[in-house]
Amino acid sequence: MAIPTSSSLKHTPLYERHVAAGAKLVDFAGWEMPVQYPAGVRTEHMAVRERCGIFDVSHMGEIETVGPGAEALLQRLLSNDVSKIAIGGSQYSVLCDERGGVLDDLFTYRLESDRYLTVTNASNHERDLAWFRSHAGDFDVKVHDRIDAYAMLAVQGPLAREIVQAVSDAPLPSRMTASMRRLSGAEVLVCGTGYTGEDGVELLLTLEDAPALWDELCHRGATPAGLGARDTLRLEACFHLYGNDLSLERNPIEAGLAWCCREDTGFIGSEAVRAARAFFSSTVTSSPAPPVKSPAGQSPERLVAFVLDGPGIARQGNPVIDGGVVTSGTLSPCLDAGIGLAYVPAAHAAVGTPLQIDVRGRVRDAKVHAKPFVAKKA
Repeated sequence: MAIPTSSSLKHTPLYERHVAAGAKLVDFAGWEMPVQYPAGVRTEHMAVRERCGIFDVSHMGEIETVGPGAEALLQRLLSNDVSKIAIGGSQYSVLCDERGGVLDDLFTYRLESDRYLTVTNASNHERDLAWFRSHAGDFDVKVHDRIDAYAMLAVQGPLAREIVQAVSDAPLPSRMTASMRRLSGAEVLVCGTGYTGEDGVELLLTLEDAPALWDELCHRGATPAGLGARDTLRLEACFHLYGNDLSLERNPIEAGLAWCCREDTGFIGSEAVRAARAFFSSTVTSSPAPPVKSPAGQSPERLVAFVLDGPGIARQGNPVIDGGVVTSGTLSPCLDAGIGLAYVPAAHAAVGTPLQIDVRGRVRDAKVHAKPFVAKKA
């Protein structure tokens, strides 16, 4: 029996696996992706926290930068210090425009001395690729679109590395490093990264090899998990989601990403980011004076984590009383409480500060919470 498909949406090489498993499929950035499987988001979430989950993230994009000028180009584009990435290393950074607004947040892997692979968010891939290419002319480098070359699986949880190690021909790379391994006969770039707050790996491999490896890892105990659990897990870990917590209207300093910005490298937007860093450093948050404006034009705000004191779930766009807005919100399966991220005035950003949030016309009490909500078990 033929599987019905949508002519307007793209499919990963695991699409048939998701359909056969009874997954609920949704449009995500032009891809038909599983948001959850029949057991539900909570079950998938707890499988990752307690054992091992596996996600199809083949909708993510990849850009390969190759040539003698590869490091110099990436140093110009990315906010972090690319020169610090060793061969086989990885690094998180943001891509900024000239005003310091965030175009995307990215992971970059250094595969060889002059060859890098940068993973982009699905919704931003075409824009990121165009941005890379528009600045490549000044460098001895070639920029290749690799979105059609890779499938990508995220295997996450306390047992994730054990399960993947069982099918690997060599010890897995450590956290924040990447190496080629043969897994169940397939050549795979194994990366010690993830988006759940748990230990695990992300696997990049050919489209043809992905279904068999998915089947093998599920057979060994990895629970298929969809985008719903991916969102609740990343929120408990206080990881940013582009389009919610990051945008062109916000700079990385107010988003809490000062740690991945190295203005002295001269990346695009570095002067605006430097000004924002100085602005926030000099702001006296306890001052009763009227708020001043940041270099990007906003009043000084910080991205904070919050937890609701009672029932309810705050969602993106819900206003924070006395200033601010919710950017992400969900019900935490681990805390059994409404949690989220919100930009609030800098004076209200300290842990423990009470907040009030307008949730669909009803004011809910909340307080600023320490990040993350749920820490990985030792």
